[in-house]
Amino acid sequence: MPTFPRLRAALLLTGLVLSATAVATPVIDVVAAENFYGDVAAQLGTTHVKVVSILSNPEQDPHLFEASTQTARAMSRARLVISNGLAYDPWMDTLLAASPSTTRQTLNVGALLHRKTGANPHLWYDPATMPAVARAITTALTRIDPANAADYRRALNTFLHSLAPLDARIAQLRERAHGRAVTATEPVFGYMAAALGLTMRNERFQMAVMNDSEPAASDIRAFEQDLRNRRVAVLFYNSQASNPAAKRVRDIAQAAHIPVVGVSETAPPGQHYQAWMLTQLDALGRALAP
Repeated sequence: MPTFPRLRAALLLTGLVLSATAVATPVIDVVAAENFYGDVAAQLGTTHVKVVSILSNPEQDPHLFEASTQTARAMSRARLVISNGLAYDPWMDTLLAASPSTTRQTLNVGALLHRKTGANPHLWYDPATMPAVARAITTALTRIDPANAADYRRALNTFLHSLAPLDARIAQLRERAHGRAVTATEPVFGYMAAALGLTMRNERFQMAVMNDSEPAASDIRAFEQDLRNRRVAVLFYNSQASNPAAKRVRDIAQAAHIPVVGVSETAPPGQHYQAWMLTQLDALGRALAP
């Protein structure tokens, strides 16, 4: 007789454990082509997601990336896949085709923003991009896991509020920088430069370097004259990928005492998207200081 209460307690505890297990939601596997999209997905999904970011090495040229079998395995498990689109990560289409799924959600940022192939693909430098991406990720996670919809909504609000310092820094720099002429080795910073009201020069040169082709001789001369005659306030230099023509104009800018601001196509390891953008804007602010 004395053992019955213990038995009932054990059975009750077992029932509670089984009940909790039954309602627990499996962690959602998310694959992002680029680590800044993966970072945003992790901020929004909190403990409900496991994120794999394919491009995460700041020393790697994103344009030269080749997918591996490890990448393909991660893709086969993914319930949500995020890519940039606009031919920036074309290998994502191959991976998706090799691992079809009827339950997977996909988010192509270029398509989300209604941009056409041929446009500047560095969409994450546009201040309007990440709020739209965050809302789309939240919608996708809610479809996959409606039981935790309230958590995703709270995380979205937190993320959107976290962009306020970035928006304030952009507004502050716009007041100082509006109308000033700048140039770049590639169009990486192009959308942010436009948001700051900067006048971007030498865009044909930039597109040639981005597409791994040799810029026209006339474009090279125009670029070098801008630097030697100090017609620009700053040179933005892609610190992650370059070619001899880009390195040459960087050297000319340094010789002419024109500030060179490094910008990258991959967020530094362990740094959230918000902090990464603020760090680069702070570097620009120092370069534009009197």
